[in-house]
Amino acid sequence: MTALRAPVARPGISETIAAGQRSYSFEFFPPKTEKGEQTLWAALRRVEAVSPTFVSVTYGAGGTSREHTAAITERIAEDTTLRPVAHLTAVGHSVTELRQIIGRYAAAGIRDVLALRGDPPGDPRGPWVPHPHGVQHAVDLVRLVRRCGDFRIGVAAFPERHPRSPDWESEIGHLVAKFRAGAEYAITQMFFSAEHYFRLRDRLAAAGCHAPVIPEIMPAVRFEQISRFARLSEATFPDDLGRRLEAARNDPRQSHRIGVDHATELAQQLLDAGAPGLHYITLNHSTAALDIHRGLRLPVGPQRSQD
Repeated sequence: MTALRAPVARPGISETIAAGQRSYSFEFFPPKTEKGEQTLWAALRRVEAVSPTFVSVTYGAGGTSREHTAAITERIAEDTTLRPVAHLTAVGHSVTELRQIIGRYAAAGIRDVLALRGDPPGDPRGPWVPHPHGVQHAVDLVRLVRRCGDFRIGVAAFPERHPRSPDWESEIGHLVAKFRAGAEYAITQMFFSAEHYFRLRDRLAAAGCHAPVIPEIMPAVRFEQISRFARLSEATFPDDLGRRLEAARNDPRQSHRIGVDHATELAQQLLDAGAPGLHYITLNHSTAALDIHRGLRLPVGPQRSQD
């Protein structure tokens, strides 16, 4: 039997925020090729240099990259100074399999988990059919992780409402339930206008919940790619930004600058209004995310909140 590695003694993400520090984090995905693997690790090393609060590695669509995601997350914990937050989705997994994954992370000394229901395999907009021996909702996954040990749990939040939520009352009710079940913080889905984040935060506060919600920042540097992502997530994409990106689609440097400038302005608005940090989507190419981070003139390592 493998002995569990003792977790690194450091404050949780929510504790870091509660202490007046902002959280800055970077998200990666498991690559499909050897070249992609090299790109990922080069990007991780560049991100490591700015001492983020944590990094995370996503599952593939429908939970298809579970093994690869777990292996990369374990290697980050073993070979870098970075704090990995392990993605865990309910889609396609029985409770037994979920317990095994959680145990694997614990054995690697990983005690931070992002608990997500996940999208249906094949068609993200298709009907949600839970595994016959799995869990139905993200809140059930949060409870399962909590029962498995001393984990710090994050969940997803949706600034423009989850596509399957019938109304905002239901949306906020689900988010509050995840916090009450044991989640300590949330990371939002992508959005492109600060007002979407502010409305979500205000609705959550009106429900009596003040748990930290970290906004996700997606650099819109390639028109076709970002249009597809926005369409899949049903995020509202600004017409003006779309026109400028489309006009620059044959000029990668100009397109990059347009996307970085927009994301930097959005991030600054969020920080100025008291957001507890930023979660950058890297798409495994850290250049745009780091350009935004440096453009905000943030110091290396956590930053004290100005609130």
